[in-house]
Amino acid sequence: MIQISDKQNCCGCEACVQICPKHCISFTPDNEGFSYPKVDDTICINCGLCEKVCPVQRPYEVNKPLKTLAAINKNDEVRMASSSGGIFTLLAEQVIDKGGVVFGARFDNNWQVVFDYAETKEDLKAFRNSKYVQAHIGNSYQRCKDFLDVGRNVLFSGTPCQIAGLHHFLRKEYENLLAVDFICHGVPSPFVWDLYLTEILAEASSSIQGNWCRIKTIDSFVLDYSDDGKEISMRSPFSDNIYMQAFIKNLFLRPSCHACPSKSGKSHSDITIADFWGIQNINPKMDDNRGTSLVIINSENGLHVLPYDKMILSEEDFEQAITYNSAWHKLVTPHFRRSEFFDDLSKNRNVTKLITSALRPTMCQRFLLLKHPRGLAKMFLQSIWGIFSFLTPCNKTNNSGLLHVSQVSFRSKIQGWKGYQILIKLELK
Repeated sequence: MIQISDKQNCCGCEACVQICPKHCISFTPDNEGFSYPKVDDTICINCGLCEKVCPVQRPYEVNKPLKTLAAINKNDEVRMASSSGGIFTLLAEQVIDKGGVVFGARFDNNWQVVFDYAETKEDLKAFRNSKYVQAHIGNSYQRCKDFLDVGRNVLFSGTPCQIAGLHHFLRKEYENLLAVDFICHGVPSPFVWDLYLTEILAEASSSIQGNWCRIKTIDSFVLDYSDDGKEISMRSPFSDNIYMQAFIKNLFLRPSCHACPSKSGKSHSDITIADFWGIQNINPKMDDNRGTSLVIINSENGLHVLPYDKMILSEEDFEQAITYNSAWHKLVTPHFRRSEFFDDLSKNRNVTKLITSALRPTMCQRFLLLKHPRGLAKMFLQSIWGIFSFLTPCNKTNNSGLLHVSQVSFRSKIQGWKGYQILIKLELK
């Protein structure tokens, strides 16, 4: 019977839930918004399967890659719609062309992240771009096994711990399975993401009037909307998006991310993909500021399935590549105010204000910033725009409709700039 006494010992892959023959394990969210297994011991038969499929209790060995590549999809349209060089789409379309199935993460109707599968190229669009929220896997491992058992090709993509959980769940090798993971910094709380999105909607509904709008953050806040046939653009400059600041600084990641059992190639994936950070220094010829993928090939299967004729490729040195992409093997340290943040969140649901407060510099950091005027100015702007991250008022009034989210995506298309872009499209219904 699986029992979680230390929350770092559960990555949330849900393999235990899906393997249980008595269906006596449920996944229950805690006060931070992360779900953990809960066993109904009145019907548990102590078969031990839940413990055998746990990637934390039975981690795989470290795996040294066979080859490391910088890669770009030759199709510029797909590449620009993707989070890096568009390599995932190439792999996925190849599987679809063979009558196969592709599993990946998408947003549901409530803009939480869930696993699903696609059988057409059109449906693959939902899996593109990074999603900085932990995904709910549901019964995707079992669905994957069902497809594999009838002989269909399957591409299953996910975080390293999710791929490790899949292999433990399957309990045997499948020649028709292609497992693809990515270099993972960590997974944020679905609860925090929901509060953040709700906050944006609440603020937008009081200030944005029109038929549609697009919100994106990179080095400024941009709001485009249409009103009476006119397109209007409004800007509010600020340094970084407050949600992404907190993600990068490990304020609300899952506890297991700070003790991840699946880094350093231990996921058992065939291919690992990521944004190729540092490519402008390693191989400038592969950097045109439109996205380059780091492709780490971990198995013979991964070596043979790549559609080389559809990619611009350059073989790179693995050790040099992970110098700039250290999350492949390095654990992230929790933010020193993480516990304080979640304690405050249970009392005050103003998540933007709480993030801003949690990320405020310490006295020591402030002293160091005094020596660097630019850093001090940046800190000041972040504190102002962090609290009022959705502030520019609209001088139009129209209360005839209800504003809701119609699209969310995260992008980091500029390789030399270590930041992220959040695109949230809202529509007035």
